[in-house]
Amino acid sequence: MPGDAAVVAVSLSGTHTFSKPNQDVIRLLAGLGVEGDAHMGVTVKHRSRVARDPSLPNLRQVHLVHEELHDELRSAGFAVRAGDMGENVTTRGLDLLGLPVGARLHLGETAVVEITGLRNPCLQLDGFQDGLLKAVLGRDEDGGLVRKAGIMGIVIEGGEVRPGDPIVIEFPAGPLHRLEPV
Repeated sequence: MPGDAAVVAVSLSGTHTFSKPNQDVIRLLAGLGVEGDAHMGVTVKHRSRVARDPSLPNLRQVHLVHEELHDELRSAGFAVRAGDMGENVTTRGLDLLGLPVGARLHLGETAVVEITGLRNPCLQLDGFQDGLLKAVLGRDEDGGLVRKAGIMGIVIEGGEVRPGDPIVIEFPAGPLHRLEPV
């Protein structure tokens, strides 16, 4: 894994669209998220969470999806590419779903994203392509639900992120905790 992980694509949308157009570069802002993205902010920006309590902290400033999921979905007949599932950063060579809470991803020269949890897949996936919600859910060997639609994080250190940038993982000290939906 060391040295193999890289950014494949970066994406943002200034409005609450499901998919996000790919960019040549995105700028991460510490404590806020992706500059110009509709989900940027200190407090929650996802519409369902704003409706419940707009004062909650935004633990979903940056959405990351592994390109290997796109490969899996394409082999199952779905037409998906980077940014289509609303992610800001598409990665390759990194087991995103296996990271613990608090792991830090160093993206490019200066940006650092701390992982807060899993994206909880929603019905909007089926609005994008019928059957996609079921395709991003699976079961582990014990029958537990596996959410494969990416992970969420907060920006600790700002900076520019581009396709081709390396990703370095920094694991948290102490006991490691599995990702749960945020």
